[in-house]
Amino acid sequence: MSQPVQPPNQPQQPYGGQPVEGNPYAGGPGQPAAPTGNPYGQQTPGDPSGNPFAGQQPGQGTPFGGGAPFTPAPPARNNILLGVVVALGVAILAGILYGAIAGSIEREVGYAAVGVGFLVGFASSKVGGSHPAVIGAAAVLSIGAVYLGQLVGISMVLSDLAQIPLSEVIGDHFDTVTEAWSQEADFMTYLFLALGAVAAVGGAKKAG
Repeated sequence: MSQPVQPPNQPQQPYGGQPVEGNPYAGGPGQPAAPTGNPYGQQTPGDPSGNPFAGQQPGQGTPFGGGAPFTPAPPARNNILLGVVVALGVAILAGILYGAIAGSIEREVGYAAVGVGFLVGFASSKVGGSHPAVIGAAAVLSIGAVYLGQLVGISMVLSDLAQIPLSEVIGDHFDTVTEAWSQEADFMTYLFLALGAVAAVGGAKKAG
């Protein structure tokens, strides 16, 4: 008859505080327990909330952003030469428009002369700044713009009277136009020239 096979001896579990193989913190009774929690979760000195960035002073850059973005200052408007060039261009255009209005109604309008000067002064100072040279150039060019408008207006009137093209009056009979201006000039003519200059100064200060 066969004997029953005895089961092999079961491995003994560690007792008495012997450490489990591979786990140095798994101590038994009487030994210190394994540390728990995040070993890196220590609070920042002086900051009870635990925020690692709370101790930075204002103005210091963050570790990721490199500081607040820099906002460039707006460019200064002090280009005197460009302001004078703009004044010249606006004076020519405004003078021609003023002359077209005066020639179509066969009379000058004071408000139109003021508008010419204001446009010249405002545009020049908007580009070149409020430098005295820009304002002075705008005033002088405004007088020239009003004068140009008066010549254009006279040319349109002579063109209608002589039944010849306006281009022919300006190109071939410009001396006649200037002579007619000299004969017709009166107090109001020079007043309109002065109004243009005054309005140019006001427009420049408005833009500045």
